[in-house]
Amino acid sequence: MNEQIIEESSGNVFADLGFAPGEAAILAMRADLMLKLRQVIEARGWTQAQAAQALGVGQSRISDLVRGKWDKFSLDMLVTLAARAGLTARIELADAA
Repeated sequence: MNEQIIEESSGNVFADLGFAPGEAAILAMRADLMLKLRQVIEARGWTQAQAAQALGVGQSRISDLVRGKWDKFSLDMLVTLAARAGLTARIELADAA
């Protein structure tokens, strides 16, 4: 019989997948920013064209964002888009457990 082993998450799926700690932190921040930006677009009822105009990018960039193509966005770009959307991005540091 196959026994399943379930491990508790570290809280960062990228770290759990084996990414180096620094890279895992950046990937998690990018994922969080992308999620928040998608939520803002949806909450404001923007079409992709409207979101593109409001955020100062091409519609294809919004399409990439909405489709979760995280590899197409740097952390810097996502912070810039968040600021253009009227959001304030913060980095919170904590001691490693």
